[in-house]
Amino acid sequence: MNKYHYLIILCSLMAFLGCERRPNVQGNGETFLQGVWNQDSIANSSTLMNYTQHHLKFTCDSFYVDMTTHSKVNYYEDPCYNNGVWKEYAKGVYEVRKDSLFLLGTYTKSNYKQKVSGCYTIGIYRKSFLIKSSGSQHLSLQSLSDQRDVNLVLKQKITCVPQQL
Repeated sequence: MNKYHYLIILCSLMAFLGCERRPNVQGNGETFLQGVWNQDSIANSSTLMNYTQHHLKFTCDSFYVDMTTHSKVNYYEDPCYNNGVWKEYAKGVYEVRKDSLFLLGTYTKSNYKQKVSGCYTIGIYRKSFLIKSSGSQHLSLQSLSDQRDVNLVLKQKITCVPQQL
């Protein structure tokens, strides 16, 4: 073996030994988010062509979201339009970086099992929000995709108890 083979083996060994196996346990998440949050109202909703109300649950590093959309415009086939009101669901993990909240997950059925077909959205759920303010009973977010405010009120506090993955 020449010296390059030894160098490659040494580098590979160092990279392997430098790896750390992460525990197979859910992360703790952010303490200030832990709980069930509801968007009780939306400013100027009667004048908007469409809007979505959010119901969010943060538990440890996971989120569950129920979205109720109200629309005056039919974007879907008639059976899916449901007279302009429909619900969608998603679950996944979240991360807070500085003043931003990032949600990454999948669209689900109402029981939070993966949704692979049907009305509305399927696949990856990816949303990001600016955290405008937070307190013990309120959370004010702004969607980075459409700049709409999402003002949430705490309905139930949750204490994180990490679960096995």
